Amino acid sequence: MTGLSQLIAATAVLATAVIYGFDVFAAVVLRPALEKVDDRSLTAVMGHVHSYGDRRLAVPSALSLLAAAATTGTALAAGRGGAALAAGVATVALAAWLAIYGRISAPINRTLTGAAVAGRVADDAHGLQQRWNGVIVPRTALQALALACLCIALVV
Repeated sequence: MTGLSQLIAATAVLATAVIYGFDVFAAVVLRPALEKVDDRSLTAVMGHVHSYGDRRLAVPSALSLLAAAATTGTALAAGRGGAALAAGVATVALAAWLAIYGRISAPINRTLTGAAVAGRVADDAHGLQQRWNGVIVPRTALQALALACLCIALVV
């Protein structure tokens, strides 16, 4: 890979690591902790967490996907088939993550955020959180796969 390809791949690794780290934290810490709070607390805390998270994590999320795709292209252009394959798998994993996030997580985030901003308790707050929790492990696995593949792309 060229220096530019490596810079793009490193950017993809770092951006992916941001989202991976949040998803791991959510799976390991938030998920069990939120089972112990009431609906009002869950709505207030997670609504505001999602309000900030959805806005501030959009950049590294988009950057990870774009940089992974660019890594695939630059690796192909450099004749580095192994790196291109690894980055291509990462790109597919990140696109799958985005699809799960967009179809399941984001609508729940908006519901909890809307309720928190309005100062009310979300209808079936724990049910919403359980649905959100139901995809955090697959989301984390997809991020882990993408991160591993991007690291492989850097070294092959």
